[in-house]
Amino acid sequence: MSGGTGPADGGAGPADGGAETVRGAAGGTGPVRGGGTETSRGGARDDRPRSVTVRVPAKVNVRLAVGAARPDGFHDLANVFLAVSLYDEVTATPAEALTVTCEGPDADKVPLDRTNLAARAAELLAARHGVAPDVRLHIAKDIPVAGGMAGGSADGAGALLACDALWGLNTPRAELLDICAELGSDVPFSLVGGAALGTGRGEKLTELPVGGAFHWVFAVADGGLSTPVVFGEFDRLTEGTDVPEPAASPALLEALRTGDTAALAGALANDLQAPALSLRPSLAATLAAGTDAGALAALVSGSGPTTAFLVKDAESAKAVAAALTASGTCRTARTATSPAAGATILPD
Repeated sequence: MSGGTGPADGGAGPADGGAETVRGAAGGTGPVRGGGTETSRGGARDDRPRSVTVRVPAKVNVRLAVGAARPDGFHDLANVFLAVSLYDEVTATPAEALTVTCEGPDADKVPLDRTNLAARAAELLAARHGVAPDVRLHIAKDIPVAGGMAGGSADGAGALLACDALWGLNTPRAELLDICAELGSDVPFSLVGGAALGTGRGEKLTELPVGGAFHWVFAVADGGLSTPVVFGEFDRLTEGTDVPEPAASPALLEALRTGDTAALAGALANDLQAPALSLRPSLAATLAAGTDAGALAALVSGSGPTTAFLVKDAESAKAVAAALTASGTCRTARTATSPAAGATILPD
């Protein structure tokens, strides 16, 4: 969750340089996981993999406290991230030049030029090591696009890890996290996963203990919301007021530590919910539909427009998802659990 500026996750942008959108994996267009080795032009055996696929999770902000706008336009945050089991997969394959392709729901809304965080990740990593960013990055989308669940940030973290492995760079984790922070405020957490408190713009992470699994339903709305626009609306709504310094709730941190679903439900909060509802009033009906169906708590996920519903268990998740879908207040509803692992290289 960026502190107010920069491209929104998954926002649209022009394609360039031969990039393409691939829709529908039935024809065998999905990511290739094959490892193995190749023979270089000089005949020497190259032990680097032919491709690397990384799976990376979505996130929900169980507490998003927002401070007043800073002189640089960003906002200080106290952002409690929780990774959830909705995933994108990013596959890196050697190529003659940097290209990005994408398949999956709303793939046509994903930028395929160098504004895509996956492409930027490859360029930044290559620049640090003095190599050419010649790679094809294929994104298999399952995280809602521009939905407040860090889908674009996930792709940036996934591409960074995939390229590091593909190019055999063995970049230290601390340096990877530095590159993530340069890419955007949510990207470091996409690499780390689990649960963490993000401060500063959200990029300074302290990992948090979680004592059990939590069950969620996510209602996916039509269209997206721009993160900078939502922060701008926050500034408008709080203009002339004394915005408190952002802080994480001790009760919420304790609920995570103990795995107490009921306590977590009572502590969920998002300072961007009011501006998101101001920009998209129809989300109020979605929140009401989920709570009427039995969700323990509901909130806008990050900057929205995806809405998140904490439920008691897997059976409750199915019932709430079905009710949300039938309500006509959202495009679709997805179930997930948390915490989830961060960016992970998949086996061959």
